[in-house]
Amino acid sequence: MPTLYLTCGLPGSGKTSLARILEREAPALRLTGDDWMHRLYPGISTADAETGPWRGRVESLQWQVALDALRLQFNVVVDWGVWSRAERDTCREEAHAVGAQVQLCLLDVPFEELWARLRRRNADLPPGTFRIGRDDLARWWSRFESPTPAELALYDPPDSMVKSALDRLRGGGGTPQTGRGNGPTRS
Repeated sequence: MPTLYLTCGLPGSGKTSLARILEREAPALRLTGDDWMHRLYPGISTADAETGPWRGRVESLQWQVALDALRLQFNVVVDWGVWSRAERDTCREEAHAVGAQVQLCLLDVPFEELWARLRRRNADLPPGTFRIGRDDLARWWSRFESPTPAELALYDPPDSMVKSALDRLRGGGGTPQTGRGNGPTRS
């Protein structure tokens, strides 16, 4: 039975690092929205990616590819962040409908740790990566709907590979943590 791995978290939480591990080790088709955005729309800004039509187009296409791959019995990692309960419910229900297991890979990192990571990343921005400001992160923090224990119970439990990958990220500086911690503070 194929598995859909949904990475869930805000920028800087370690989603893409985890998605790359799962891509290699599951193995799985990795669908990272930001990668496609930069390839299809060179020079796209963070603001355009957030408010323009491009992200919706990319994620819609990626979702169709994901469902096709799952139908063909391939594992898939969707690396979007899935910030809302409604989006997660749709992904879970549609993947189950094509016969896949669904594991939610929650990377729940306190705000100040996210901002510290993003500051470091912004200082030496890798190609194909969006520059993210503190105000962007604060706005997105307020929009993120953290999964409740009741919601988490709707997913298949994380397998040993996911648990191992998360442990390696924690030990290797990727440090996904549990608990939303405190929100943004002014500095």
